[in-house]
Amino acid sequence: MRACHSIDAKLTRRRLVAGGAAAAVALANDPAAAQRCPAIPPDHPKGAPVWLDLDQQDLDEAYDQNVYAFNFKNIAERRAANNETALAMIGRPERVAYGPTDIEKVDIYRTRQLNAPVMVFIHGGGWRNGRSADFALFAEVFVKAGANFVAVDFTNVVETKGDLFPMVDQCRRAVAWVYRNAASFGGDPNAIYLCSRSSGSHLAGCLVITEWDKQGLPRDIFKGAVLGGGMYDLKPVRLSKRGNYVKFTDEMEEALSAQRHIENIHTPLILAHGTLETPEFQRHTRDFAAALKAAGKPVQLIVGKGYNHYELGETLGNPYAILGRAALEMMKLA
Repeated sequence: MRACHSIDAKLTRRRLVAGGAAAAVALANDPAAAQRCPAIPPDHPKGAPVWLDLDQQDLDEAYDQNVYAFNFKNIAERRAANNETALAMIGRPERVAYGPTDIEKVDIYRTRQLNAPVMVFIHGGGWRNGRSADFALFAEVFVKAGANFVAVDFTNVVETKGDLFPMVDQCRRAVAWVYRNAASFGGDPNAIYLCSRSSGSHLAGCLVITEWDKQGLPRDIFKGAVLGGGMYDLKPVRLSKRGNYVKFTDEMEEALSAQRHIENIHTPLILAHGTLETPEFQRHTRDFAAALKAAGKPVQLIVGKGYNHYELGETLGNPYAILGRAALEMMKLA
């Protein structure tokens, strides 16, 4: 078995504060302690800085979760098994179209109560992987707590030939459908919440900056959102190896970077990252939280001690763990 340990906190802290991120780091009580495998990275000739003080290899690894989560295969196996268990407990969802193509559907897990709050979930997967059907394990905790759970299905960036705009558009249309049709599945359109993880949190960031009033919808369509392990400014992502499969443009970088459109946010946000996530994913969350706080927007930062990226995501399905507890308390269902 490969042994993986926390790297020197000074290294991670140095990277996080480089380039003026010190204010963001101050939001957390303790320095981050990113985990990677192997614990001591192989020597490589230090190249020219590409982003902050990261050379190209460091930056690429900072956007590769598997470098910092040695147990990712175990977690994927566990998630699949838990998904089947959850489906056996709460039953398969009602699958309803929000758009014309086959994938443009939402999975609705109903709670027993009428006029119940609605939790909309946006899945992650590096923009390339994942389907709504993979996340019944998150639905169970909300259904049993008295909320409807709606998992959004959408295409991936490989199918869009590297374009993130169609994915954001699908998620926006799905949310509009949920608001307009909530009563049809026993949901309260005035109590819609949002949760997400990983690249889904990037998409969720695009949802909370949407100018909903231009569609005749409430600009505070979400009464709260819990975003775990996300990316909120696409510039460094564009510079990383993710630029090999996402065809970034200046327009995409600007329009789909939530941190650049804070004035459009009318949703109280809870942002979370684990201390064993990559240094860049920790920085994204802290910088976004700091920018929201500076703008006077309601935001809470949660730092998950001892969690890597995938482990943090798992907590959404646990009412007594980080994301699940935060979401239920936000919905007043704890």
